[in-house]
Amino acid sequence: MCGIVGILGNRPVALDIVEALRRLEYRGYDSAGVATLEGGKIERRRAPGKLRNLEDKLREAPLNGSSGIGHTRWATHGVPNETNAHPHISGDVVIVHNGIIENFAELKAELSAKGVVFETQTDTEVVAHLLAQERAKGAAPVDAVRHVLARLHGAFALAIMFKSEGDLMVGARNGPPLAVGHGQGEMYLGSDAIALAPFTNRITYLEDGDWVVLTRKSMQIFDAAGRHVVRPINFSQASAMMVDKGNHRHFMAKEIEEQPEVVGHTLAEYIDFATRTVKVPEKLPFDFTALDRISIVACGTAYYAGLASKYWFEKVARLPAEVDVASEFRYREAPLTRNGMALVVSQSGETADTLAALRYCKAQGQHTVAVVNVPESTIARESELVVRTFAGPEIGVASTKAFTCQLAALACLALLAGKLRGTITAAQEKEYVQALIEAPRHMTEVLKEEKNIAAVAHEISKARDVLFLGRGINYPMALEGALKLKEISYIHAEGYAAGELKHGPIALVDEHVPVIVIAPRDELYEKTISNMEEVAARGGKIVLITDDTAHKQNAHKTFRHIHVPHASAFISPLVYAIPVQLLAYHAAVFIGTDVDQPRNLAKSVTVE
Repeated sequence: MCGIVGILGNRPVALDIVEALRRLEYRGYDSAGVATLEGGKIERRRAPGKLRNLEDKLREAPLNGSSGIGHTRWATHGVPNETNAHPHISGDVVIVHNGIIENFAELKAELSAKGVVFETQTDTEVVAHLLAQERAKGAAPVDAVRHVLARLHGAFALAIMFKSEGDLMVGARNGPPLAVGHGQGEMYLGSDAIALAPFTNRITYLEDGDWVVLTRKSMQIFDAAGRHVVRPINFSQASAMMVDKGNHRHFMAKEIEEQPEVVGHTLAEYIDFATRTVKVPEKLPFDFTALDRISIVACGTAYYAGLASKYWFEKVARLPAEVDVASEFRYREAPLTRNGMALVVSQSGETADTLAALRYCKAQGQHTVAVVNVPESTIARESELVVRTFAGPEIGVASTKAFTCQLAALACLALLAGKLRGTITAAQEKEYVQALIEAPRHMTEVLKEEKNIAAVAHEISKARDVLFLGRGINYPMALEGALKLKEISYIHAEGYAAGELKHGPIALVDEHVPVIVIAPRDELYEKTISNMEEVAARGGKIVLITDDTAHKQNAHKTFRHIHVPHASAFISPLVYAIPVQLLAYHAAVFIGTDVDQPRNLAKSVTVE
């Protein structure tokens, strides 16, 4: 979950490395550091906390080397402090690392028995010492890396320099992504293309198991077996413009506001606005009519998008769907049908558990589809069919626009499946597509309720516990609402299917517990209101989110009310996602938490 940057340049590179790290800060922000080579020496600056702390150090003590590596950390081994911050040094080796060295304890014990003294609590330091020992034996830098990589187990990406080699950098990928950028007499290494976008758009993506030897004018790539391989140079679409907040207080606020636009962009890719039909790709890698089951796998918010899509696939395409959390699915050796399809959902396209689940499904002979926001990602490259979302870069750790774009793409995919399987008529297709076309407008109308939602959030911010209730396709929205509130306000919250309330959760209800009820006026509305009545009878503080204009008859039972526009039940997740996002956002603002970078979290989870 850390961010790596390396530059072999022709001028001082420290500030360029920091600028690139800023683009990777979504990956971690526990600490940051930079090291450069100057006059045959390694010069290093590190700081705990966010990147600005490192910038302060560099202002006080600049680095002038033209070769350097940098790192922004999300702690896995060792507390977040300057000692544990990367880069790490041993002998003539300096290294940065993203991931987990699973056998570090055994390696550390071996090194300690040889008299090696460890300064940090990190697993990374083990790699630095192993490399230094190889160098002490007389191994050349590249040979030292080759020998050490063979001993490491786990998921990791590395960038390594040697103080006597100013024109050499070695990178290695075993799981987490790593990309090479090609400049004019300069070379770059980074965790993703967006970090390298200010310098170059010519990118080579390392495959799993690859390691690369870079000089300013050359690149040699070796696979896990040590064979020399060739990987293509791609022209990246990553924006060279640094994303900023504009006139918003936080990135999350900006990204919530962008949702109608980016959902519209995503829909435009998959539906024909003129004919009100779903676009059918010219070449599909498999026959939807032959499928007998879908296995939907994802993590976090993407899992809730997948859970919502289960309702679409089963109702519209009459295709049985099973939804799993990737971290569980990958280990339970699920039996999969011969004619099954695996659908994986990931904003980054690099989520470690989701990638492992994808590979398991491929090994079981499943057709594979990926819904991702990064078309150049590992998950996209390893899937038969890629359904891209067009959310653009999402900086806030708590997913908002990526989530609604996932919902939009999944709804279109379910419609495509229904169309090809003949489970919906042409008239029904037009009706569903029309509802999707209207979604951005309805989402914009919800945004106009922000002032009222902020007032409700102010009351919510005083609570210690909050419950979210929903039924049908809005049960996943209850789960997502609870997750958002937990993520950024640190208020304990849980989401439940409204019909499950009487099976245990109602015991939590009293006058101190807000209960947020998601209740669109659909075929389940009366049942949801009945559940709300059960809460009211026990003194619960009800917040009703509904499009029912006759809600005033329930006014005496509700603590607060949030009105949303009436929309087709088919698109209700897209519409109801926004009020629960705004509730969480404003509650966090009132509490004073770090909305964009909440504690203990990272945007892209590229380790297990």
